[in-house]
Amino acid sequence: PQYSHGYLVPAFACILLWMRWQPLEESNASERWAGAALIALSVLLRLPLSFFAQMIPEMVTVIPALCGAFLLVGGWKALRWAWPALVFLVFMFPLPDVVERGLLNPLQKIATIASTYCLQTLGLPAFREGNRIILGDIKLGVVDACSGLRMLTIFFALSTAIILVTARPLWERIVILLSAIPIALAVNIARITVTGVLYEYANKELAETVFHDLAGWVMMPMALGLLYCELQLLAHLVIDDDTAEETALGQSTVAVH
Repeated sequence: PQYSHGYLVPAFACILLWMRWQPLEESNASERWAGAALIALSVLLRLPLSFFAQMIPEMVTVIPALCGAFLLVGGWKALRWAWPALVFLVFMFPLPDVVERGLLNPLQKIATIASTYCLQTLGLPAFREGNRIILGDIKLGVVDACSGLRMLTIFFALSTAIILVTARPLWERIVILLSAIPIALAVNIARITVTGVLYEYANKELAETVFHDLAGWVMMPMALGLLYCELQLLAHLVIDDDTAEETALGQSTVAVH
């Protein structure tokens, strides 16, 4: 349930290949041998991983196998064309259990503390008990599904997709990628806070409908809106030297005329 977005990842990878399209050239003998060796190595690595039930590493072996296929068919040029799309396929696999367990508790704690603070700021009598928010007789539990891990995973993949298809300086791409964390957290905190407000001022049925159903549809557009604001801010925050020179040149030309 945390990775239902995985079906969309190969579709975007295909779009990315199309956007970066370059005509394939015939590979030479050494490139074909290298591609075949990479495919064979991936298959051989998959066998013991499957035997010892290492599911996620076993899944990931498909990526070097695909790299080998591109190398086999089109040589190093084809692999340079395809590697961003192939690496992006990592997002269709679940996180390793140790990583997921390491992220769940901190995300739950942050979401609970921040949501409680927001509810208190709005004047509601909220306080925290572990990973639960107490609102009078209502106990709002921030369980694993409410930790924001799913939104963080989806939005991290989305931020990666954006930096792969936009022409921006390296530092801006790093900022966009890292901003996936605070944006995902902010959207999840807003979801929990709105649910608490509805519990207090509306009714339980409406609050649960928003929390479990409508919020899933609203969170992604909200996160995309925040990302759009960030992109606009970055675009106006720093002016490239070449752009500034062209603007100054254009103004001086108008002045002469």
